[in-house]
Amino acid sequence: MKQLKAEFLFLCTLVSCNGQYSALNPAGSSAKIIADMFWWLFGIAILIWILFVVLEFYTVLVRPGPHKLNRTRFLVIGGGALFPVIVISISIYFSLSPLPVLVKAAPEGSLTVKVSGAQWWWRVKYPLGKEQEVELANEIWLPVNEPVQFFLSSEDVIHSFWIPSLAGKIDMIPGRTTKLSFTPTKTGHYRGACAEYCGTSHALMHLDVKVVERKVFNEWLEKQKQPAARAATPRSQTGEKAFVTSGCISCHTVRGLSTMGQVGPDLTHIGSRHRIGAGILKNNTASLHRWIRETGIIKPEVKMPAFDMLPVDEQKAISEWMEGLK
Repeated sequence: MKQLKAEFLFLCTLVSCNGQYSALNPAGSSAKIIADMFWWLFGIAILIWILFVVLEFYTVLVRPGPHKLNRTRFLVIGGGALFPVIVISISIYFSLSPLPVLVKAAPEGSLTVKVSGAQWWWRVKYPLGKEQEVELANEIWLPVNEPVQFFLSSEDVIHSFWIPSLAGKIDMIPGRTTKLSFTPTKTGHYRGACAEYCGTSHALMHLDVKVVERKVFNEWLEKQKQPAARAATPRSQTGEKAFVTSGCISCHTVRGLSTMGQVGPDLTHIGSRHRIGAGILKNNTASLHRWIRETGIIKPEVKMPAFDMLPVDEQKAISEWMEGLK
């Protein structure tokens, strides 16, 4: 009875398999294939479970004594040989048949996105042709019902790129470029994560993905192409100046102000992003100030040093200026 209760509770938990991280709530072509594969294999497992429950009841209720030879042979040959072969063959078919579709490249001319993993954040680039590209961090926008081709790499250790509701996971290996393609089928806000242990703050490496209509995507991309607006108010000018004099531009690029920082995330339009810190803090002035002041506390062993040595007023001014970089 305890086993039956545990299995029943497991079935009940499947009802909650929904939301931004759910692989069973597909919003992409690849995720749909993977979810269908899961349900087929789960159905086969349920049938096997039912069969064995019936056999358990049979062994309890049957009267002890000799069995007929033909029935015994049927149970041994059918249940011990034929049944496993049939079940395993069906399972292999549903497991392997989708692979050619999952690894197929997107059609030529599809949207291309380059993503590289780093400890512990994501560098995202949209190539625009003629050696031009738009760079941002920890956030991806995609047009709905259009194929997209991802080129994935790593800047340090092995990471694993996974957006459960849109596609399966794939490793990002230093020195190599792996590929992933799929078609988003539903608009919405989805979440991704690194699925390969990559160090102390592995669990704090998330990704926001927004799937929108093509018109909205074009408008967003056009804004991303623009350089950052220069500070217009005395307060924002103080923040911009402190950002430069404190050395932030040595690691971070803010197009329109400086392009020398290539180590850390591009902050040109950081104010327009949904979250900061690779998806762990909501993007607002208070969170930006906290990140500047307590970087290593929020994300242990992160390579960015905390700038708590700056006067509090300068910290707040930088935060307010960054919040305005829409």
